[in-house]
Amino acid sequence: MSAGLAALLDDISVLARAAAASVDDVAAGAGRASVKAVGVVVDDTAVTPRYVQGIKPERELPMIRRIALGSLRNKILFILPVIMLLSQFVDWLLTPILMVGGCYLCFEGAEKLWEAVGPNRHEHKAAAATAPPADEKTLTSGAIRTDFILSAEIMVISLNEVSNEPFVSRLLILIAVAFLITAVVYGTVALIVKMDDIGLRLARSGAGGVASFGRGLVRAMPIVLSVLSTVGIAAMLWVGGHILLVGLKDLGASWLYDHVHHWEEDVHDALGGFGGVGAWLTNTAASAVLGLIVGGIITAIVLRFFHKHDDDGHGAGKHPHAAGETVTPAVATTPGSGSGATRAGASGAPTAEETAGREGTDGL
Repeated sequence: MSAGLAALLDDISVLARAAAASVDDVAAGAGRASVKAVGVVVDDTAVTPRYVQGIKPERELPMIRRIALGSLRNKILFILPVIMLLSQFVDWLLTPILMVGGCYLCFEGAEKLWEAVGPNRHEHKAAAATAPPADEKTLTSGAIRTDFILSAEIMVISLNEVSNEPFVSRLLILIAVAFLITAVVYGTVALIVKMDDIGLRLARSGAGGVASFGRGLVRAMPIVLSVLSTVGIAAMLWVGGHILLVGLKDLGASWLYDHVHHWEEDVHDALGGFGGVGAWLTNTAASAVLGLIVGGIITAIVLRFFHKHDDDGHGAGKHPHAAGETVTPAVATTPGSGSGATRAGASGAPTAEETAGREGTDGL
């Protein structure tokens, strides 16, 4: 009896050690895969805040939570099963599918750039000033659709890093990556969009240096959102172009990739200790240029054949965004207007006075 119990306990101990080793392997694999996808994670973080511009402050966190849940659903319910099956049976399809997503990102970035610098940019600004308020459901759907492409890129990059692992290990690692990346991205986004509220609280409740720091956060918020909006556009062109650059190489058309790689090596050798940074910037710039060219071609086709002109009686000269994005209106706010005030202004962000005004804190 005692011998049987000892054997049972020994088996349990072996299983426990094996389980612990498996958990360690999954954690290590998730960390390794996440590091490789960090570039796309930065892009995802930069793109998302623009979707909550123009939303009432009290609705920002609920909207971010909905986008985060949609992003997690994208990864776990749609992307993960597909890439696991494709990697197991028809792995050659992963690259073409990813390249379609890359073209979409290039289009999104190039279209927004065209709206900002094209000949009709003043019409777009006028339309933005008179457009009805963007509804939360439409903005959330657009954000989740854009996130789908970035999430697919993250998951495929992560899969490539653990492709030699057994099927179950790959599955567990990618599930861990999905939860980790989603928490990091949308936790950071929530912190960014609530920066002014944190600043207001510090300015009201603190004293001396704390209050000054709070007012600094409030003043920095418009700049941060404006920079993130620009970074978001550049990120879509960069990531989309890089997907196409690597995808062409994987499909056998490596001419362009080889040239970019040679440029990277030349820059790396020329800059010495800063060669790694220079090489990365070279690849990033080349990817962005490719993304701009491809996105520009797609945008020209869309504007030529699908754009609705003012004289057709169907709109104000702006076709619906593929991502479901609606134009954020400029909303006038008055000091002391309370939580109903929305972020507005030329950059889609509030001035420091407007942000302080919605809490009635003009005197801070």
